[in-house]
Amino acid sequence: MTIPSAGRPPLISESDRDAAVQRLQGAYAAGHISHEELEARLDQVLTAKTHSEFVSALDALPEEDPGTTSTIAAAGGRIKRRGGWRVPRNLKVESAFGKVRLDLSRAVIEHPVVDIELRLGTGRATITVPRDAVVDVEGVQTGWKDSLYKPPRRSRPGAGPTIRISGAMGFGRLTVRHARR
Repeated sequence: MTIPSAGRPPLISESDRDAAVQRLQGAYAAGHISHEELEARLDQVLTAKTHSEFVSALDALPEEDPGTTSTIAAAGGRIKRRGGWRVPRNLKVESAFGKVRLDLSRAVIEHPVVDIELRLGTGRATITVPRDAVVDVEGVQTGWKDSLYKPPRRSRPGAGPTIRISGAMGFGRLTVRHARR
């Protein structure tokens, strides 16, 4: 959520609204809420002016299943995620050929550990992680070029999320960078 200024209520960001809409749609798809309840709660999330109105639309929803894997796939072309996107606990990225660019530096990361599985044929993958993230690339198998990752010199253990990257890349290179800010 957005940090409130002195004397003003906190603003509800678009990324917060988007995440709430996805959560409501997931609850409907899983059969936890009816179609009518979905419509009412979506209206409440999209028109909420105060934080309490916004949060009450999500009350009594079951927590998301951390075992669920979200998949981003493309036969060719580019896969790109950046900005305030919500990073799932388990993310699978599949591409036969093309570039993959994941920027987690401004993303909403709600889990202490995030597993990213790469299944790439050809093309490169670049992943930008938060400055204080701990990164594990030991599970990545490359067929052509080695992965490029240099841990930061000044890191605070336990300060940020742990990003575990695994999977296989045919012809291409994985580059992992820490955000500068």
